[in-house]
Amino acid sequence: MENHVENEYAKFWIEKDILFIVYKKEVFINLPVAIKVVEDRLLLQQGKPFLIFCDVRNVKSINKAARNYLAMEGSVLTKVVALLVEGSLTNAMSAFYIKTSVPAIITQAFTKKEDALTFLNTYSST
Repeated sequence: MENHVENEYAKFWIEKDILFIVYKKEVFINLPVAIKVVEDRLLLQQGKPFLIFCDVRNVKSINKAARNYLAMEGSVLTKVVALLVEGSLTNAMSAFYIKTSVPAIITQAFTKKEDALTFLNTYSST
């Protein structure tokens, strides 16, 4: 199984049963970007569900179509998602995403990587 993938928007890798997604600098997520990110994530997963650690600190914006896609169709083969945020912009974006798009799976935002990983590890046996 391939253990890492990279595209122009994000880097993806698997470590200790957690799939990490780290968005690159200055990313604007629209529907085509969201679809590409999910396609590459699914390629890496090869049909196996994972806990997802998603570092969105570099995301500059995300539009409604992308939010809705990620919350529903984009949740395929995800068990739980921890979003790593930093500052008021990504914190507000993630809170808005969780509240308005209502992801199909449990999604929570964190300002510390350690807290996000602790949260994910509570679901590691599910």
